[in-house]
Amino acid sequence: MSIITEIAAAPHAIALAHFEAILQFETDCWDVHHALATGAHDFVLLDVRGPDQFAAAHIAGANHLPHGKIVNAKLAQYPVETVFVTYCAGPHCNGAARAAIRLAKLGRPVKIMPGGITGWIDEGFSLATSPPAAA
Repeated sequence: MSIITEIAAAPHAIALAHFEAILQFETDCWDVHHALATGAHDFVLLDVRGPDQFAAAHIAGANHLPHGKIVNAKLAQYPVETVFVTYCAGPHCNGAARAAIRLAKLGRPVKIMPGGITGWIDEGFSLATSPPAAA
């Protein structure tokens, strides 16, 4: 017996519920890239990092809204059923989760992209830049 099988795998129905539940909360860089590239994106991608990080490099097509500035007034342009996908620097950053909390508290559907910029680069996808924000 290995350390892998020392604890039995969950029965298939429990495993199915668990793994489906994970995908209710998160998505990955590849799926986001594919949706953006094929025009099949039915979500709003939010870069929730600071303005300097966004200007330096971000995912093309992402909207910039730092997690601390997520309030109803900033979301008014989106129908209430709009799904948001949040990302930050990467798995070492909790900004995407903080943004997801704020969105959920506002009654908005949300998923996080845990890989963030780091995962995007790891997948070999390119980043966009924008001029620094005016002071």
